[in-house]
Amino acid sequence: MKYLAIIFLLVFSSVSCQEQDCLKFKEGVIAYQTFGQGFPVLIINGGPGMNSKGFESLAKLLSENNKIIIYDQRGTGKSVLNEMSASNMTIERMVGDIERLREHLGYKSWIILGQSFGGMLAYAYAAKHPDRVQAMVQSHSGGMSLRNVASFNVRNGLTSSENDSLEHYSLLIQRNPENEEFQKKRALFMAKAYVVGSEHEETISERLLQVNREINSMLWEDMRVNIFDKTEEMKEFEKNVLIMHGLQDVVPVDIAENSHSILPNSRLVTMENCGHYGWLDRPEVYLKEVKAFLKTNAEQIN
Repeated sequence: MKYLAIIFLLVFSSVSCQEQDCLKFKEGVIAYQTFGQGFPVLIINGGPGMNSKGFESLAKLLSENNKIIIYDQRGTGKSVLNEMSASNMTIERMVGDIERLREHLGYKSWIILGQSFGGMLAYAYAAKHPDRVQAMVQSHSGGMSLRNVASFNVRNGLTSSENDSLEHYSLLIQRNPENEEFQKKRALFMAKAYVVGSEHEETISERLLQVNREINSMLWEDMRVNIFDKTEEMKEFEKNVLIMHGLQDVVPVDIAENSHSILPNSRLVTMENCGHYGWLDRPEVYLKEVKAFLKTNAEQIN
């Protein structure tokens, strides 16, 4: 059951990247896509263990005045490693991938937007490379440390009946782990905790089915062993930060409020009737705030 509480939402490096651009390096391949023109913005998607395909729509929505970059994190999607191991699947190496991608694209700095687990990775990148971050958006973020991870539990956002159904299918999967129908049913009930209303449940459930559990487990273990905490670095992070968070989010709003209290130049926007994906549940608020933030911070460069 631990798996339910920590999702935030490989073979060879000769993989084809016909649909995406590829950055080849010693350890494998990083696949990425770009949308639009203007000051660069990197979207770091959630997971861990998910590819970036589900963020193409957000990238397009934000690409009106900016160049938006999405990429498959190592070991996911079309980003493959020559060797999949715990030593290769760490936050430090993932931070290295982001910096390698920036250098490859030739940007002096960029704005980074981290969603969910991607927000945690964004904090790690900003802590190590603060001069390369022009500004940062923390979108439904898991926060800058592991102190509150125990409170991430999809069950908190479900009704009693929905929790019973989730438990039912989870038990069935334990007995029949290869049964795709049981997996789909469990993912659908999990999805109900991530969004308000039923309009986007199917989309989220499909994404949850794509999680690479091996990668997910290895990265959370790496963060636990190394006591992931970027609080001290973020106390000194002077760049502008926009924090977007849903009041019905599976990630408690306390995490966003704590980050806001620590970051010197942050703005917190909370959204009512909003779960873990603001651009789905409250697009009129989420997109307005994020686009305005991107515009303001890109103009500071010119």
